Amino acid sequence: MEIRSNGVTFNCVVEGPEGAPWVTLAHALANNLTLWDEIAATLSDRYRVLRYDQRGHGKSEAVPGPYSFPMLIDDVLGIWDQLGVTQSHWIGLSIGGMIGYGLGIHHPQRLKTLIACDSRPDAPPDYAAYFQSRIDKARDKGMEGVVESTIERWFTPETRAKNPPVLDRVRQMIRTTNTVGHEGCCEALKTLAYGPDLHRIPVPALLLGGAKDKGAPPEALAEAAAKIPGGEHLVIPEAGHISALENPTAVMAAIEDWLSRHP
Repeated sequence: MEIRSNGVTFNCVVEGPEGAPWVTLAHALANNLTLWDEIAATLSDRYRVLRYDQRGHGKSEAVPGPYSFPMLIDDVLGIWDQLGVTQSHWIGLSIGGMIGYGLGIHHPQRLKTLIACDSRPDAPPDYAAYFQSRIDKARDKGMEGVVESTIERWFTPETRAKNPPVLDRVRQMIRTTNTVGHEGCCEALKTLAYGPDLHRIPVPALLLGGAKDKGAPPEALAEAAAKIPGGEHLVIPEAGHISALENPTAVMAAIEDWLSRHP
C-alpha cells in the first residue's frame, strides 16, 4: 500500500491480525522492506507487522536531500498516524535502529520496546567519512559502483567465501536503491549523534549485532546499551553488519525471546 507522510509517498506492507500488538520493522541503508521477509512471516501470526521502504529506498518516493534523523522520524510518525498506530514495538537494522534511538529519546510514548540491530548511536570522524566516500563513489559510478565494497564491509569473510544466494539478494537491493535516496540517508548518517541522550530512553531496549560487524562493533553496542536504563546487549555469532540475513536463526531467536519477555 502507499501512504503519504511528511510530504513523501511511502511503500508499506501491513500483515497480521487486526487488533494484535504492532511491530514495526525498519531496514538498513541501501536495503528495502524485503530485508525482513522471513522475520515478518514468522511474526505475523501473532503481531500486526508493519514494514516500510524508507524515503528514497525500494518503492518509496525519492526526494532531494540531504535528509536528517528528525526528518526520518517524522516519516515514521506520519505513517503510524495514517495507520492508527498509537504504540509499536520497533525493530530496526543499522539506520533503522538509529531511527529507533531517536524515537525512544524524543517520542518514547509511541514505543513499546526497541530492538536496535547493528546500530551504533554516534558517527565518529572515520564513520562520517565512510558515508561521504559512499556519496562520492555513487555520484561517480552509480549504485553499481558501491555494490561489492558494501558486500565486503557488511558480511564476514567466511560468508563471502561461500557466496550464498543471500549475497545476491543484498547486491540487488543495493543496486536498485535510488541514488538520491542513498545520498540523502548518507548525509543523515554523517550527523548521527544520539550517544549523549541514550539515558533518556525509558522503554526496554535490546541492542544486538554481529560479532564481526565493522560499522557497529560489539564493544560500541555494549557501551551504548550500558547508557540505556535497563538496556541489554547481545552478540550475534558468525555475522557481520546485516546480521538478520547472515545469521537469521540467532536473530530470530533473540527477537522471539525479547517479545515473549515484553508482551
